[in-house]
Amino acid sequence: MNITRENVDALNAVVKVDIAKEDYSAKVEKILTDYRKTANIPGFRKGQVPMGMVKKQYGKAVLVDEVNKLLQDALNKYLTEEKLDVLGQPLPKPQDAINWDAETLSFEFELGLAPEFEVNLKAKDAITQYNIIADDKMINEQIERIQKQYGKLISQSVVEKDSEITGVYKNEEREIENKVTLTLDKFKGKATEKQFIGAKVGDVITLQTKGLYEDDHELMHALKLGHDDVHGLDIEVSFTISEINTRELADLDQELFDKLFGKDTVKSVSEVKEKIKEDAEKQFAQQADQKFLNDVTEYLVENTKFDLPAEFLQKWMQTAGEQPLDSDQAKEEYEKSEKSLRYQLIEGKLITDNNIQITMDDIKNHSRDMIKAQMAQFGQMNPSDKELDDIAARILSNQEEARRISEQLVSQKLLALYKEKANLKVKELSYEDFVKEVYGDK
Repeated sequence: MNITRENVDALNAVVKVDIAKEDYSAKVEKILTDYRKTANIPGFRKGQVPMGMVKKQYGKAVLVDEVNKLLQDALNKYLTEEKLDVLGQPLPKPQDAINWDAETLSFEFELGLAPEFEVNLKAKDAITQYNIIADDKMINEQIERIQKQYGKLISQSVVEKDSEITGVYKNEEREIENKVTLTLDKFKGKATEKQFIGAKVGDVITLQTKGLYEDDHELMHALKLGHDDVHGLDIEVSFTISEINTRELADLDQELFDKLFGKDTVKSVSEVKEKIKEDAEKQFAQQADQKFLNDVTEYLVENTKFDLPAEFLQKWMQTAGEQPLDSDQAKEEYEKSEKSLRYQLIEGKLITDNNIQITMDDIKNHSRDMIKAQMAQFGQMNPSDKELDDIAARILSNQEEARRISEQLVSQKLLALYKEKANLKVKELSYEDFVKEVYGDK
């Protein structure tokens, strides 16, 4: 067997594989001999079928199968030994009818080669790393929500601004009939609030669904409909009031603190505020990190310049998926996935250049930490090492789950690398201001 390569350019190559008859003839002969021993052909006793008949019936199929296996093994070995970083898979070049009786069989494969490039993490304009804080306003609002949640319901005769109103939304034509409890602050317009103020049990209020709530999710819950059903929905619904209550706020005492955080974990309002702030800012840090990761990714893709073997990749995409694509479909698919492919190459380069590695111990320890955190949510604060190891082993026996955890760890290490080496500026702001700045004032 002989393998040679011709580089068409920096991103494309052609590999030629020559397979001599002696490379496969002994294996083909052995397989056909085994077939002869077990072949069940009418008119011949088992094991007595003439070899010529076996070769005539099975020889071509066995030969093709063995040559394909040799090709696959030879290509994989060659790519590994030559340390070729290829994109997609080798594509066989079309050729005229193959003479399978020839002394030497020749095959050619097109390769798409990964580009060589450098990654510069130092952006000219600094990338913002947000530090989101839980401000006094947020903490106080959270405390009030807790007091309402654990407070006592007191019946009211008429609806007031802070009332909790229970009733039934109805529309006979759309077969809507759903009982909900709502507060007036959920409605989008002040006009709707005015319709409720002063209303009594038994009153029926007519409402238009269009513009009733800030977003579709609130309307989905109110009418018990799917997202597609409420999108752009503009109908009239009635709301019949069945109950009106107000909440007497729960006292901020030790009994409430124990319900919230466990016995004697916190002992004062100031400690409650510290706990709320700490828990909130842990969640905010995850959102800030994701935003930072997205921004760095965008910067790297836009500013790390290199060419790709686009023509080869589009040709490869035509046969790589479950369904074959024509050239136009493959081009469209390539254009949709190009940015993702570019980041995969950049990420791979960063992982190699910075020697980022994930060991099995890293994966196990991360799994244990996740399990421990989940168990703590259900009050199991001190699981044994054996419990953690047993659960982790069950989780990691699922290859898909193990792969997902490995990807999480790689992402964490890349995030740490970006924070260390990227040109960034830290911006501290409240969660409310973060949402306004990043997502717009909605």
